[in-house]
Amino acid sequence: MGAHARGSREDTAARLHRASIRLLRQVRRTDAATGLTPARASVLSVLVFGGERTLGELAGTEMVSAPTMTRLVRGLESEGHVVRQADVRDGRVTRVRATAKGRRVLEAARRRRIEQVMGLLSELSDTEVSAVRETVMLLERVLG
Repeated sequence: MGAHARGSREDTAARLHRASIRLLRQVRRTDAATGLTPARASVLSVLVFGGERTLGELAGTEMVSAPTMTRLVRGLESEGHVVRQADVRDGRVTRVRATAKGRRVLEAARRRRIEQVMGLLSELSDTEVSAVRETVMLLERVLG
């Protein structure tokens, strides 16, 4: 790969990184309506959109310590967003799953975020929206 291509890829990567952070910050503002802290909302999102997990799996996914995850899950449990139960195969392992209330809260938050992104897309032409769609498809492919 030539120096120009490498510089172009680096510039593109830097701009994508910057735009991704700005987009996330912008849509995150709607999350206050959930009544959840960002950390609790993130844990609940993993459970709602990814399925039940053990406390250890959640801690690993969220990159926090086991005691921190236990505190987060206790808070979500006290609010009725998740339930904990012993694993049927190994009673020493605690599994966590979202409740119907937790699902409703996260699905509403997801709708608000998507509506906000749709508002941003409404400022673009049909051709530009098609270009964004293609970019998203490429990102989905490289991200798996």
